[in-house]
Order: sequence, then C-alpha cells, then structure tokens
Amino acid sequence: MNSPVNDLLKQLIHFEKKSSTAVFIQISHQIIDAIQRGYLTKGTSLPGSRTLSQLLNIHRNTVVAVYEELASQGWVEIIPNKGTFILVPEQKTATIKAISYPINQDNEYAKKTGFDFKPSFHLATVSETLQTKYTLNDGQPDLRLHPVHQFSKWYSASMKRKTVVSKWNENTNSKHSVYENQLCNYLNATRGFHIEPKNLISTRSTEMSLYIVSQLLLQPNDLVLVGNLSNYAANMIFQQVGATIHTIPIDENGLDIDYIKKHYLRKSIRCVYVCSNRHYPTTHTLSAERRLELLKLAKEYEFAIIEDDYDYDFQFEGSAMLPMASSDANGNVIYLGKLGQSLFPSFQTGFVVAPYNLIVEAKNYLKMLDRQGDVVQEQMLSELIYEGEIHRLIKKNTIQYKQRRDFLCEMLSKYFKKGVQWTKPSGGLAIWLQFEPKFSLVKLAEVTEKNDLQLPKTILYQNKNICAIRFGFGHLNEEELEIVVKKLKLAYDLVTKK
Repeated sequence: MNSPVNDLLKQLIHFEKKSSTAVFIQISHQIIDAIQRGYLTKGTSLPGSRTLSQLLNIHRNTVVAVYEELASQGWVEIIPNKGTFILVPEQKTATIKAISYPINQDNEYAKKTGFDFKPSFHLATVSETLQTKYTLNDGQPDLRLHPVHQFSKWYSASMKRKTVVSKWNENTNSKHSVYENQLCNYLNATRGFHIEPKNLISTRSTEMSLYIVSQLLLQPNDLVLVGNLSNYAANMIFQQVGATIHTIPIDENGLDIDYIKKHYLRKSIRCVYVCSNRHYPTTHTLSAERRLELLKLAKEYEFAIIEDDYDYDFQFEGSAMLPMASSDANGNVIYLGKLGQSLFPSFQTGFVVAPYNLIVEAKNYLKMLDRQGDVVQEQMLSELIYEGEIHRLIKKNTIQYKQRRDFLCEMLSKYFKKGVQWTKPSGGLAIWLQFEPKFSLVKLAEVTEKNDLQLPKTILYQNKNICAIRFGFGHLNEEELEIVVKKLKLAYDLVTKK
C-alpha cells in the first residue's frame, strides 16, 4: 500500500511542464502550501527521491532540486541515510495586541497619523487613472519600439561581468567609472562639449537632476524666471524649494530676453530656466541670437541658467542646436539632459553637466538620495555607447517618429478644415495644437473620455489668451493616430456645435 503521505502528495501536486516557471519551483511551492495548511506536519517524512520521481513521473534530479529548494528555505531537513523531514519555521515576530482598542480592531492598520504634518500643496499628484483605450500625453516615446530581445541579451551579458561586483565594492571617490568616461565622450561628440568626467553626474532622471540642482542653487524667495507657459514638473520642484516664480513672454523665437532686461535689475534674478531646443509646451526654439543675449545677460546680471535639453535625441530636420553650455566660458549654465530616451524607462538615465565645484556638491546630494545606483545599467550603457548601439537606435527610431509627426499633420489637415492651428516642429514628440475661436478644453476632455479617448489635464492649456493642447504623438502608431484625431474632431464638433 502507498503511504498516506504519498497519496496526499499525488493528490495535491500538479504542475505544467510548458509553464515558464521551472517544474521544481512549482512543486516546491505546492509542498510549502501543504505545510502551511497543516496537511504536512512537523516531523513528517517525505518519500525518497526515487519514490517521488516515480509517483509524479518526473526525473529524479528534479526531485533532488525540490528538496534542496525546500531545505534552503528552512521547510525541510535532509538527514543523510535517514531521509527528508518536514520543519515548520518558527515565527520570529510576535503579534502585538493593541489593548486600548476593541478586539476586532487590534489587527487593523492606522488610517491616519497620530501626529500633525503639513501636506505639500506643490507636490500634489498630477497623474490620472487611465479609463480609456486611447490617451494623449505630453510627448513620451513609444515603448513598443524598444528592442526587447536584444536588450535581454545585453543585460544578461552585463550581469555576468565579473567587474560588476568590483565596481559596487570600489570607492567611487577614487576614480571615474567607465560609464562616466563613456558618457563624457558621447556628450563631447554629440553636443559639442569639451568636458571631462569631473564635470558631469549621472542621475535616475531629469527630474532628479533638477531636484538636486534646485537644492543646491535656490533658497526660499529666490527669483526664478520661466517661460510663459512652462514645464509644470519643473515649476513644482522650484515651488517646493520655496522659490518665487515669474513668467517671461514666449514668441516664435523663444524666451523674450529684452523683457528680462527691461523688468529686472542686476543680481535680482537667481536663475532662468529654459528648454534648450524646444520650449515646453509650445515647441518654439530659442534662436541663436537670443541664446547669445541670454549668456551675455547671465554674466552681467550674475544669475544661473538651467538649460533643460529634454528632447535633444529627437531631431527630424537639420541638426539640433548645440547647447548653450557648450559655449559657456563663464560657468553660468547648468545643463540637464537624458540618455537613452529611445529605450525602455528602466534603461534611461539623466545627467547634469556643470562646473566642477557644483558637481562635487551635487554628488553629495546624490549619495543621500541614491547611493546604490545601478552598476548593471551603467555597465550596459557603457557598452552600448562604446559599440555605437545608442546612436543606431536613435537614428532608427527618429525615422519612425518623423513619419508619425508627418502623418499626424496630414490627419489634422484632413479632419480639421478650420478652427485649429499648428506649426510642424523640427523635432520632438509633440505638436502645439491651438484652437480658434476658443472654447472650454475641460468640456472637450469630458466628451472625448466618453468616446474612449483621455486628454489628461497636464496637456490642456487655457487662459484668456490661449486655448491649446500639447499633442504628444510619439507613443501612437499611424493607425492609432488616425483614430485619435477622428475622436478629437468628433468631440470638437460636439463642444463647438458646428
């Protein structure tokens, strides 16, 4: 007769050989579940490896792997020449009863803090729950273009590098990493810089870069000048530090530098935030003349320029304008950029380029926020830069995004005969779509949502002079773009009653 344990295991254990989860892991989980439910009690002897392999019709080595997995987690004890016996791991944390509460509430977690604190108004979330099949954004790339299979191989190869462990253990102050050297070379080649690794710092994102810079640069009530309109995320960071934000007019040539000269005095400005290639959200490019004027004014007025080059990689016509930081001999410009925008977010990284004394302080902040870093990511990005894969991916994806931009403009011309205006941008993943005559964009968003298209509040811009949408197209293919434009036109007609 079969033992009761054998019959129980045969009844409880089921596995799929075609599953992505290894068979020995599936069986291990089911035996653990049986122990937790009390079907297998402490001291119970499990069948030998040969017996269980015959019972479950699996290879004996698989059974050995099951028992080793259970032993490594403390669920069984393997005694040579005797067998494998069930252990029940001891509970190492005792339950603390809340004696001041009724017994039915002693295991509930508190819903509110027992102390006062001041919620941050400036850091209120701007994200919205996606409830529609289609949605617009402010110009994000299409993750479907990420070469998943290639990156799986590259990431796996990077994980196996023996140097990864040594990089984690080394003193990061002793020398510059391979990644810092490769990133420095890449920026010098693509952005016209003449920097050394000591002039840059790598962060998780542009937002982290700007947060660190704002902590170093700004004090409460310091004056920060931004464009009208401006990047809401950047404004949140400045306001959280306590800075005072003033807006400067924007036209087709970008930030109005003459306005700054006329309305502000020397040393009254702490910094000017400007988008390097395409102003956010209008996509207007800061002209070469105004760049020179701003650099000259920064030296004269003694303020910093925070140059955010968030979409340098996406240039469709001609060449992207080189950053102001590449021709800054006076140390007034702090340059923020991204690497790997064509990649999956886990592989993207931000960076700051600035004079050495600021980078030293920035690294001290970074150690508090992100001491661990990601040495595997840096190892892989170093190799992609060195082998030229980053450049190839950018060129390949840029062709796709240019086609999508052109197709979107065709669809807007086809479905909107009048009532909308836009200028085809030379690059970037968004179009500044203006409506005339003006109407309620909030109502437009309500109607589109009913028709399975979400317009997030962060892309709607409306005041007495402006009625526009920052229409991000990068994440949509041509079929999806036509569907979205049709839905937008239908909602537009309903709201304007045309």
